[in-house]
Amino acid sequence: MNMATIALHDLMFYAHHGCFEEERLIGTRFKVDVEMTTDGCPAALTDRLEDAIDYSRVYELISGEMGIPSYLLEHVAGRILQRLTDFFSLTECRVTVSKIAPSLGGEAGRASVTLTRKDIEHD
Repeated sequence: MNMATIALHDLMFYAHHGCFEEERLIGTRFKVDVEMTTDGCPAALTDRLEDAIDYSRVYELISGEMGIPSYLLEHVAGRILQRLTDFFSLTECRVTVSKIAPSLGGEAGRASVTLTRKDIEHD
């Protein structure tokens, strides 16, 4: 079976996620990476947008979830993953949410959480 993997990297957002009140009040920068796998890829043959995943719609869905403040990156990543798998027909999905320069008591470039579809599936 043919499969296609669509990846969007370095989607940047300013959001209000974090365990500390000042993080939620002031906000900080976040980066999101997503990989989505679908069965087949009709757009490879048709060159028609309606046969493909619309990247701008992916960004819009992620942006909506990034706009909802959360304490934990795990929760943000889980919501994004759920939203994408609910909206698109995906066989697999991988979401990484990174907080740029997190408050860790020392200098840090970023903190990241990665979840896949199996991480949010329930028994």
